[in-house]
Amino acid sequence: MQDKTITLDAARKKQLDIDIILIGVITFLALFFILVLFGKQFNGFIYDTNQPVLPRVAVAAICGQFALAGLGITIVCIIRKESFASFGLNTKNLLPALLLSLACCVPDLIYQLIKGNVHQWCPFYDVFTTKELLVASVPVKIAGFLLTAAAWGFFEGFNYVVIGDKLSERYPSKHRFWDTGAFICAVMCILIHGAVGVTPDAVIEMLLTMFLIYGMLIVRKETGNAWGCVLIFIVYWNAL
Repeated sequence: MQDKTITLDAARKKQLDIDIILIGVITFLALFFILVLFGKQFNGFIYDTNQPVLPRVAVAAICGQFALAGLGITIVCIIRKESFASFGLNTKNLLPALLLSLACCVPDLIYQLIKGNVHQWCPFYDVFTTKELLVASVPVKIAGFLLTAAAWGFFEGFNYVVIGDKLSERYPSKHRFWDTGAFICAVMCILIHGAVGVTPDAVIEMLLTMFLIYGMLIVRKETGNAWGCVLIFIVYWNAL
């Protein structure tokens, strides 16, 4: 029986290794196609304000944002027959998860207020098509914001959850508030968003971003609920 347990553990570790590598490979291939092979055509279309806004939002959301932050975890979940709900998309401890996740944004918000970097609040305000959607017709507005919310809200936040969960299971920690997956995801975030710097301001912003991502994933771990991670990317990340 003991040998069987060891075999199952080894099999699960191998499975997690494959999942993590597969997510990374899919993301890299998406990045390669978007930036290298079709980068000029892709950017030329989505930033061309002479083109209708809704097709541009759709291409940017599906072929851009989702391909980079969503496609990998979706394919892995389909292969493994893992539901999104199994990664904390449930009602368990929902309110504490939402409130504690938002609390992780407070240090960054205070710093941005001090620096005068906060503009009017609007979900996805910093997404390049939002200003056009705000003045578009109602059907275009609804469809455009649904696509935006799915790509830049749900999948960007949930992407960290799935990757973090798999890394944490593969490399478990004995300490309650140290989580390998959360730390790696926090580092990933500052690298992806170019938040690495050497000036005092850049270092502070880097640390606050790491605290936000690490904190929201610790909240997900403690509460068993991942909706707070999604909420951050809807109401805070691109909103202020």
